[in-house]
Amino acid sequence: MATGWTVFAGIMLIAGGIMAIFQGIAGITKDDLIVVTRHYVYSMNTTGWGWIHLILGIVIVLAGVALFTGAVWARAVGVVVAGLGMIANFLWLPYYPFWAIVLIAIDAFVIWALCVGTTRKET
Repeated sequence: MATGWTVFAGIMLIAGGIMAIFQGIAGITKDDLIVVTRHYVYSMNTTGWGWIHLILGIVIVLAGVALFTGAVWARAVGVVVAGLGMIANFLWLPYYPFWAIVLIAIDAFVIWALCVGTTRKET
């Protein structure tokens, strides 16, 4: 059973994953709405990045749900997918800067919460 920071991390992963799913859908369906800056080092096809964000968002939501089991493997997976989410959103900065920064912050809080989440008291 998950408690404390693990529950917080699970909720934040689910919320961040849902936002990444919406981000992916926006990139896939309405890539004409996305402002593409010129001469950016990481210029990419927004439809392709939409698929990456959609798939990553689904994996992030599943990792967030798995955290509620309290399993150690779910914590490790949560840290990994939050890190991947941070990288993907860093590369997404020129397309949706505010949204990307919000998701990077959420992923940073998730990694922090999962790394400090369980403490054992010695008696």
